[in-house]
Order: sequence, then C-alpha cells, then structure tokens
Amino acid sequence: MSTLRAINPATNEAFGAIFAEPDAAAIAAACAAAAAAFDGYRETSLEARATFLETIADEIEALGEPLIATLLAETGLPRGRLEGERGRTTGQLRLFAQVVRRGDWIGARIDPALPERKPLPRADLRQRFIPLGPVVVFGASNFPLAFSTAGGDTASALAAGCPVIVKGHPAHPQAGELVGGAIRAAVAKCGLPAGVFALLTGQSHELGGALVRDPRVKAVGFTGSRAGGMALVKIAAERPEPIPVYAEMSSINPVILFPGALAARAEALGTAFVGSLTMGAGQFCTNPGLVFALDGPDLDTFVASARQALTGAPPQVMLTPGIHQAYETGVAKLTGLDGVKPLGRGAGPGAANQGCAALFEVDAATFLATPALSHEVFGASSVVVRAPDLETLKTVLEGLEGQLTATLHLEAADAELARGLLPVLERKAGRILANGWPTGVEVSSAMVHGGPFPATSDGKSTSVGTRAIERFLRPVCYQDLPDTLLPPALQAANPLGVARAIDGVLGG
Repeated sequence: MSTLRAINPATNEAFGAIFAEPDAAAIAAACAAAAAAFDGYRETSLEARATFLETIADEIEALGEPLIATLLAETGLPRGRLEGERGRTTGQLRLFAQVVRRGDWIGARIDPALPERKPLPRADLRQRFIPLGPVVVFGASNFPLAFSTAGGDTASALAAGCPVIVKGHPAHPQAGELVGGAIRAAVAKCGLPAGVFALLTGQSHELGGALVRDPRVKAVGFTGSRAGGMALVKIAAERPEPIPVYAEMSSINPVILFPGALAARAEALGTAFVGSLTMGAGQFCTNPGLVFALDGPDLDTFVASARQALTGAPPQVMLTPGIHQAYETGVAKLTGLDGVKPLGRGAGPGAANQGCAALFEVDAATFLATPALSHEVFGASSVVVRAPDLETLKTVLEGLEGQLTATLHLEAADAELARGLLPVLERKAGRILANGWPTGVEVSSAMVHGGPFPATSDGKSTSVGTRAIERFLRPVCYQDLPDTLLPPALQAANPLGVARAIDGVLGG
C-alpha cells in the first residue's frame, strides 16, 4: 500500500503522521455515503445550512495555533500569510452562510396558469435551482486553506446543498486532516449525515481519477496545473454520464503600461511590479507573468527600476521540491529562447527549494513568433514585451489565451487608448483592473475569479465570490403541481420568504 508523509520544503525532511493511500473500497464508500446523504442534505432548511457553514468556520478557528504551526512546517509560507488565509477561509464560509439565508440563489420564478388565454391556455409553471449532487473538490497546493479542504469550492458546494468529497493535496496532508476534522465536527454538531463531507488524501493520479469516474459524483472543482485539469476534464467527458469540471488551470495575467502612466510614474511602477511578482514566491494564480508597453525611454525607466528592485528581492522557500524544480526548469527554458533577454534574477538561494525571481525582455515580434513565451511559469518569473505601436500591442493581446486577470496602468490621458483595448481584454480575461496589481483576490459578491480557457475549463463561472454557488446548481421546472407538492420556495405562501419573479416581475 502506498503511503504519504508531509515534507518540510525548507529542509526536505519528511515528518509527521503517515497517510495511507485510500483504496478502491474507501473511495467507493465515500461516494456511496455522499450519495446517500444528498437528498436529505439538499432539503435542509436555509437556516440549518447557513448555521452549518458558520459552525465549520468556528471549528476551524478553534484549531488555533496547532493549525498555523502545522502549515508553517508543511508549506514554507510566512505566518502572516497563513493567518490571513485562515481569515479568508472562515470569512468566505460565513459569506456563503449569508447567501444561503438570503435565498435568492434559488432563482424562484412563477408564471401562473392562464386558463383563458387564447389561442392556447398556459399551464402553471414554476422554477427553482436544485443542487447537482455529490461534488469532488481537489485541494490546491498554493492555498492550503482558502482553496483546499474547506476552501471556496467546498464552501460554495456545501452552500448549494451538495455533499463534498475532498481529494486532499499531498503537499499539506496534516493541515488538511486538521481542517477535515473541523468539518466533520461541524457535521456532527449540526446533526447532519456523515456522508455530507469526506476527506481522502493521497498522491496518486488513480485516486483522483477514480473519484471523478464514480457515477455518484456529479461535478468537480479543481485548482492546479493545466495538465492536471485537462486530465480530469477528459475523464469526466468520457464517463457514460459526462459531468462538469470547474478547473482553474493556467494564467499569466498580462499587465499593460500605458504611455501616460509610464511618463508619470515609471520608476514607482517598476518597484511595485516586482513587489507583486515576488509576493509569496510568485505562487499565485494571478501573478503578473507578462508586461506589455510601448517602446521608449519611459519603458527603459520602468525596466531599470524593476531590475533594481529585483536585486533586493530575497529568495523564498517554494511550496514543494517538485514545484521548485518545475520553476527552475521553466526559467531555464525562457533563458534559452532566441531573442529573449534576461534582465536579472533575485538574490541567490541560501537554502533548499528557494526560488529566485527572474525577469526577461523581448520585442513584440519575438513574442508573437514564440508561443512558449505565453506559457505559465509558476513562480516569480515575468516577461516584459516591447511593442513598437498600439496596433502591434493590440495584435499581441488578440493572440493571448484566456486569462484570470488583465491589468491596466493608466492616467486620464490614456483613457481613449485603453477604451480601444477593452473589448479585447473583455474577451480574454475574467477580471480587468486599473492602477493596481492582480495578486490578491477579494472574496465578495462582485468578484470574478475565472476566465476563458485555459484560465479555467468553464469561462462562464467563477470560483471566488458569491456567484460560485451557481456552478453546483441546475434549474427544474414544475408544471401544474399541487401546492402541497411544490418545494417551499415555490408554494403560494412562500414560507421561506425568498425573492421570486412572478410573471417576470420581481415580487414575493
């Protein structure tokens, strides 16, 4: 039987408990328990489900220092980052509790019968959203709390009424087990079936594949590499009953520096850019991996400032030895490409698995002719692209793949230039921001953390923000059902008090 132990990336030492790879029987049991819990869990009251989400948040907070200490050893991430991520994790659970109580996600619509309508009468038609069924969530390496065991995919699926089976990430198995225990405690405290949540931790591709193939599973949430995401998409599509896979996979998050912004603040932009690039060793899905600007002296100033900031950027421990090796391989490939000019590296590594930031420069023609320059290098690596004119810049942007973000740095004088590029960027990215940096994703109602392929496998959805719940719902229409058989949200008395559209008009 295959086993797994945590590895401290700062020392390469294995430590802690030994986790056995789940076998076929354990996988089948988790899926069967989730399926058995589904019909009961999906019809829990809005208050009961909201309370469950809040109880998970309380239980995670109750883990206290042992959770942070475990994460420090398993990830190499700094304490402040981990404590902030814990707050984000519990905060998004409580946010989804608010969403559940509000009930507008049910999408209740009522078109009353029109028996006298000519030439044909209309039946009584009522619609609501119901949850899809058991969901498999794959924990992420780079966010061991906010995108893992109790992360956004888990929170939104539970909010929708779907039992969740988490495939725990092998990079932080002990922290995953602590959080999994907190969720199980919340399940018990709220009197819910044990099958509402399960955690299976392992490192084999067979484990993930078996979970996605199980016919009782109805959707998948994934954050990771393009290769991993597309493998799951393929498995899900080849099932006798294909299911949706919501995979966040690959993004290089272009930053566009407009002439007015460069003229006004090129030096400050160069420093701030490196701060964003090197945050968390560059291990963010929104890391600014490309910078586009019109060639000229102001861009030279930006590059000089960025190079200077880069020399002072200390090396940082990366999440796992494998991620560090992949980063160094990616940087080496960029260094060896024709027409690519290395601008510099951060300070050299002083310990195991420390990543040193890397910055490169190319002209637009080289970028257009070299597809590899558009591939994500997961870590603090970025490429500055010099464009001779606006039309070339637009051509370069048109050739980009789908992205999570696109960033504009501009002054008032740049507004018309930016307006001409916005239609392109809207087609290419899920979030467009101005005069900021893409690292950092607010958990809120208006946030979109998604984008066209390959940023995600389904560009119509978001994995962050309250609309994430929509991924795990589908509409059902009820025609001429007696009031006593209708779900509460569609009954005449509206006992849930949710917002409803009646004959297309929002009412009660």
